[in-house]
Order: sequence, then C-alpha cells, then structure tokens
Amino acid sequence: MTATTTSPTMATPTMTPTPSGPLGRLGQSPPLLALLGAALLWAAWPVHPAPFALLLFVGFVPYLRLEQVLTAQGARRGRVFAFTYLFLVLWNAFTTWWVSYSTLGGGIAAVVLNAALMCLPLLAFRRTKQRFGTKIGYLSLPVYWIAFEQLHLTWDLSWPWLTLGNGFASATSWVQWYEYTGFLGGSLWVLSVNVLVFWAWFGTGGVRPWTINGPRRWRCALPMLAIWLPITVSLTINHSFQEKGPGAEVVVIQPNIDPYEAKFPGTANFIPFNEQLTRLLARTEAAITPETRLVLWPETALDEVYLEATFNQSPQVARIRQELLARHPGLSLLTGITSAGTYPDAAHASPTARHRDDAGYYDVFNTAAYFADASAPVQFYHKSKLVPGVEKIPPVLSSVLSNIDLGGVVGSYGSQDERTVFPPAPGAPALRLAPLICYESIYGDFAAQYVRNGATLFGLITNDGWWSDSPGYRQHLAYGALRCIETRRDLARSANTGISAFIDQRGTISHRTGWWVGAVSRATVHLNTEQTFYVRYGELIGHGAQGLAVLGIIGLVLVPLVRRK
Repeated sequence: MTATTTSPTMATPTMTPTPSGPLGRLGQSPPLLALLGAALLWAAWPVHPAPFALLLFVGFVPYLRLEQVLTAQGARRGRVFAFTYLFLVLWNAFTTWWVSYSTLGGGIAAVVLNAALMCLPLLAFRRTKQRFGTKIGYLSLPVYWIAFEQLHLTWDLSWPWLTLGNGFASATSWVQWYEYTGFLGGSLWVLSVNVLVFWAWFGTGGVRPWTINGPRRWRCALPMLAIWLPITVSLTINHSFQEKGPGAEVVVIQPNIDPYEAKFPGTANFIPFNEQLTRLLARTEAAITPETRLVLWPETALDEVYLEATFNQSPQVARIRQELLARHPGLSLLTGITSAGTYPDAAHASPTARHRDDAGYYDVFNTAAYFADASAPVQFYHKSKLVPGVEKIPPVLSSVLSNIDLGGVVGSYGSQDERTVFPPAPGAPALRLAPLICYESIYGDFAAQYVRNGATLFGLITNDGWWSDSPGYRQHLAYGALRCIETRRDLARSANTGISAFIDQRGTISHRTGWWVGAVSRATVHLNTEQTFYVRYGELIGHGAQGLAVLGIIGLVLVPLVRRK
C-alpha cells in the first residue's frame, strides 16, 4: 500500500487514494460496495443453505473498503453517513422485507428506522479510527457493534432480528460453543474475521498491523485459521454431545386459521370461538397417546378477551377440563389466550393500563395459560418482550407509531418482569415448562433466565401467519435452534400455521409441519436440569463490549479537550 498512515493526533486524516486492489473498479465505487456488502449479508442469512453462512465472514469487508476509499478521498461526514446508511438499509430491506406483508407502512418503518440505528456503531468506529489511528480504530468496530446489539436486546425499540450471531441459525453445527458465549459470541466471530480479511486484502491505509506483514498468502492464513478453529471446536462438541434428562412425550397442534380472514372477530370469514375450540380439541384427541404428558396450542388459540379473575369459571375452560384433561389423567396443556387484568384505581395501574368508564383501569395481555391437570387453577404468563409498534409503543413515539400496523392489534399491551416457570404437573415431575410467546424466542439471555429459574423445557407458542409464506417465519423457526444450544434445552413449537416443530439440545429441528395446513406433531423431548456456562453467567460479551464502548466514547470526548489545554 502507498497510502500514508493516519496520525492518531489528527481529527481528519490526510491520505492519498488507495489502489483498487483485488476488487478492481468495484473496489473504488462506494455505491457498488454498499450494494455488494448488503447482498453478501443477505445471502449469508437464514434461510439460505448452511454453507452460505460463510459469506458472513466477508459481508462487512465491502463496507470497510467503502469507508477506506471515502477517507482517502477526504469525504465529508454527510457523504460517509449516506453510504453507510445505504449499505445498512439495503441489508435490512433484502433480509426483512417480509415485514411489509402486514402493511407496507410498517415494513418501511422497520427497515428505515433500524438501518438508521445501525449507523451509530459504524460512525463511532470511523470517528475512533480518525482520532486514535487505524489499529485502535479497527479493533473498536466489534466493540461498538456488539455494544449496540446488546442495547438492542433491552430497550423499548428492540428489534434484534439482524443480530449477527443469528446468522448461523442454519449452520448450528458450527456454533455449538454458543453454550459458552451465547449468540453475541457469533457476532464477535463475524466481525473479527471481517477485520482480518480486510486487513489481509486491503491493509489499513498504509500500515500493516502486527503479525500480518509479509506476502499475501501468509496474511490470508490468519483469517482462515480464525474461521476454521471455532468450527472445528464446534464439530468436536457436536460429535460428543449426548441429549440430557429424562424423556417426556409432547404433542403440538397447528390449527391453521387465517389471521387475516377467519381468526378474529370482524374478519370476512370469522370462525366463532367455540368452533375454533372444537377444532383444537378434535385435533388434540386424535393425536395424543396414553404416554403424552404435554399439549401445546398456539399463540392466541383462544382469542376472546378473558378476564383473568374469572377465567377458571369460563365455559371454554370447562370444556377443556371435561373434554380433554379429565379424560386423560397426567396430561397438561399450554395455550395462548388474550387476557385482561384489572386495577382498583389509577394509583395502582401500570404504565400501560387502559381506562374505560364501565371497566375502570385494566391491562390487556398476550398470555400463555397453563392447565397442569383437570382440577388445578389455570396459571398465567404475560408476554414480556413486546413487538415495537404492535404490542408496545414507547411514549416518546406514541404519536408517530400509533397508526403503524406491523401485524396484530396496535397498542401497548401489559407485560411482566419475571420469567415464570410453570411447576411440574403430576404426570411429569421433571417437566418444568418455560413459556415463550412468539418474538421472545430471539432473545438469548431472556430465554436463559427461564433456565436459571429451573426450566427444563421451552414451550414456544406463536402465530407467524401475519407474514405469509416468506422467509420471516422460517427465520423465526431457525433462531429457536440457537436458544436450544445456548441453554441445552429442548424446544416444542406450536404455530397457528407453519412451522410447528421440535428442536433438540443440539439445535436440530425435527417433525416440521407444512405451511398453511392443519397439522399435529408428536415427539419425545428430554428434560435437562444442568446449566450451561452461558446460562450461569449471561451476556458477558455484550456487557463487556458496552463497558469498552463507554470508555471509547469518553475518550473521543475528553482527548480533544485535554489536547486543547
């Protein structure tokens, strides 16, 4: 490389344009580089074939080259931001376009806003590189990006669908070590290899870092080793791993009721709630055996809004007890419902509570209801990770998002803080069920909290029919496999329509049902009681990155002030 070294003391580097390198003319065109990076990440993402996940290791290289070219040209901040945003908005659009199946406005909002937020860590990386030089700058990229991913798992605008570690959901045999690191370990792996590949091919603007000096074939050896070694470790773990815990037979029901046309009141072909329940009971009766210990019905399988205080006395609950549970001693049921809980007055109401003159203060919940047996009171879990713009509207954005529909009912639902693990039923003393509702299965540490509370099995109930026959519901299925690896827990998945399935402790998916068909699946799951390193210690990588990112930002602010003095 002939370009000059960026001085750590200069706010704006002075560089001569770098050679075009192995990408030829493409390597000098910011628009084409943005398009190439987005296309590589899209092609690497589930649900494309597992070998395509290798493209994750080069997906950020075009962006790094783009940033290098713009720096060499002395581009202004606005131009750098524009091409950074182009790269990210194209990746978001290519990979999550299916959100628009609900409404075009909702899909556009998800893509546009998420891409804008993703710009923050990349702009922080660029500023750090300008301020402290190329070596520290490139090392800061994984720090800022993972710190952002950790934030994106916890705040009100949470939409972590494109967390880089999710990209290996179709290649689970490569990431069996997620039981130690969680999926943010995959993000660290991806970004580290991208930086190494970039250094090997393009350098850092005239400086070859540390051990990468010498002929290109030797510089290429380091990223190859960084890819090969973790995969080898993972394949070794996968080969020796044995399913843990006693077995239990579980049945999942897929009723296949169109959420747009038939499931909810007011739709064109609405099926009365009692008829929906009749269909669920009939499918269940035909599928269970004397060995079945648990049945799962999907999210909002019973969608009439039930008051929780009187739910146990409702006619639908009586039918479930009499026509299913009383006939099959030892059988338990998990089903999705829509429920409401009331508050005595405004002082006791939650921040999401609604008010009506005839009903007082109340919350509406997306709820999992658990029938331990025919006589025990029904227990409730309220969905806690709520979809922004659909189930939860941050107060500061309520006026903007209140008219955007991303699938389902618009508005803020109630939630709960603790992870409820349903206690063992008489028929299965080792079965301690962790209810996951839809979107919650994409959060690693959230799922791990259930295991810390004693869960031995994940029961996922969902309605993915909002997104039609698109990559969305298939990506959602694949992400569940990562939760199983991180916690070494089986997962039983009941969807309103495709795909219902079972996932074992290795992340292997089995008993898949089809799309847009009524179906049932039955399998034996294992009820593991051991805790993985990741379960015990949580998101060490995410929290560590956030700490380092804070130090980096403080440095960006304080160093110029100190130098002026």
